[in-house]
Amino acid sequence: MRSFKSVGVLALLLAALGAYIYFVERKKPAEPEAEARPKVFDVSADAIVELMVRSGADRTLLRKADGQWRVVEPVDAKADEAEVSGVTSALASLENVRVVEEAPADLAAFGLANPVAEIGFRTQGEKTMRHLRLGDKTATQGEMYASRGGKQVFLVPAYVDTSLARTTFDLRDKSLLSFARDKVDRLAVEGGTAPKTLVKSGSDWVLTAPLHAPADYGSAESLVGRLETGRMSAIVSQDAADLKRFGLEKPTLSVTVGTGSSQASLQVGSKADTGAYFARDASRPLVFTVEAALVDEFQKPASDLRGKDVFAFRPFNATSLELTRGADVVALEKAKAKEGGEAWRRVKPTAADLGQAKVDDVLARLSNLRAEGFEDPGSAAVKALDSPVLVAHARFGEGKDETVRFARTGGSVYAGVTGQPGALKVPAGDFDEAVRAIDALK
Repeated sequence: MRSFKSVGVLALLLAALGAYIYFVERKKPAEPEAEARPKVFDVSADAIVELMVRSGADRTLLRKADGQWRVVEPVDAKADEAEVSGVTSALASLENVRVVEEAPADLAAFGLANPVAEIGFRTQGEKTMRHLRLGDKTATQGEMYASRGGKQVFLVPAYVDTSLARTTFDLRDKSLLSFARDKVDRLAVEGGTAPKTLVKSGSDWVLTAPLHAPADYGSAESLVGRLETGRMSAIVSQDAADLKRFGLEKPTLSVTVGTGSSQASLQVGSKADTGAYFARDASRPLVFTVEAALVDEFQKPASDLRGKDVFAFRPFNATSLELTRGADVVALEKAKAKEGGEAWRRVKPTAADLGQAKVDDVLARLSNLRAEGFEDPGSAAVKALDSPVLVAHARFGEGKDETVRFARTGGSVYAGVTGQPGALKVPAGDFDEAVRAIDALK
């Protein structure tokens, strides 16, 4: 009985304590919100039209005209819009963490007499630049000393150093070539270990040298993309008078991208001590370096660029298919169905309606066959195609047709496509699955 009374007393005490906390805490004033730190500059990033960035001994002057930034000193060059935007955005958002001294007697004590970086900027209508100096970092490394014109020393977040202390190379455009990506219609690689030429025909790419064959769309577009997105690793000469010392008097490799009547060429020379390659845009005097991986991309053999699809047709656009194995012929045609729409029928060896699933299986397995390698003309694989184990003739699209011959030799399967040189090596397992699907049509 005593234990029940003890529990009841304890419950009453807890309820009273809870009520006390509720009424007392409710009357306490709300905690004040942390005050927003003042901005160092009252400026919008988009309003800045002139910018000076000094990082160590490197000084860069940039101006904006018609919405585009350009480096005007120490060289005249297009600017890297993303890099410049990073500087202007950092200036506009920079916060004053805490004032250290209102009227410093010695800026050197804060590393501001010889600052890590100095940034000047001007907005439209302003006659003079506003300046910011960045000095030493504090002992905790989380903040750094800063000053506007030396009148006041304050702290800013240390991470702004990486956004504001930019070199001329950082701020200039580092594109290898300038061309309109959507207008590219050819790409030629001359010299090197694997010269080749690609030409765009409609929406497809075609290899025209060293052999004529359909090109893999993704691989061709990837090469163009590498030229578009590739960047200089470093600039070694603004105006090289002696190209020979860079191996550029007679380039070892030249990559030309064409856009209608115009073209742009990247010339590659010898290898630098860093492992990168000396290179130049044929239309500009400067010499720069590019990473070895980019050069390697253009040295790949033409076979890496060939289209891997054995057939061009797809199940949705095929209109007829004739399959010959020795004396046996199976022919399929797509025709109008009685109930409307279209349906596949077998017309050889005997006419008959077929289940759509069986035809879809054959079309899918054939159209999905992809080469895993290529054989040169005159090889044993190509000679074996004179005695094919299967000949497939397909019609598709608007009047298009194709013929593919298959042969077996040494346990491997090869395909010969009309109009393409050599033979395509096909996975034997995939081919066998296609044959089984064909057998199911009988």
